[in-house]
Amino acid sequence: MINAPRLSLDDARQIIAACKLKAKEIEVDMDIAITDDSGNLIAFERMDSARITSIQISIDKAWTAAAARKSTRDYWSASQPGLPAYGINTSNNGRFSTVPGGIPIFVNIQIVGGVGCSSGTPDQDELVAEAGAAAFLETLS
Repeated sequence: MINAPRLSLDDARQIIAACKLKAKEIEVDMDIAITDDSGNLIAFERMDSARITSIQISIDKAWTAAAARKSTRDYWSASQPGLPAYGINTSNNGRFSTVPGGIPIFVNIQIVGGVGCSSGTPDQDELVAEAGAAAFLETLS
């Protein structure tokens, strides 16, 4: 039997709160999704002016980060034409995201979930997702 740490709903809310703080700091409302270690949605929040078109994108970024155990930026770099992961964005019924803004959350070496943000530029999305993951990990210290 494997005993593995898991994100709780309270953990997900804490990550969302940290993401919202960073989003407010950079003045970009975000769609924020938190998934468990298998990519299943735990929590989602859409800030008031976040893009409706980014709802599913944020969920897909969190899913990709958790399921693939890699940031979506890593896939962004590897999925350009002629590179090894080219076309991966069409896998899993188009759910696989290759746009920065999805961050896996590891506790020690164990994946516990993913955070996905969307509504800004890819760099802004990633900055906000990283802030949420980092704030959560700080609480474990």
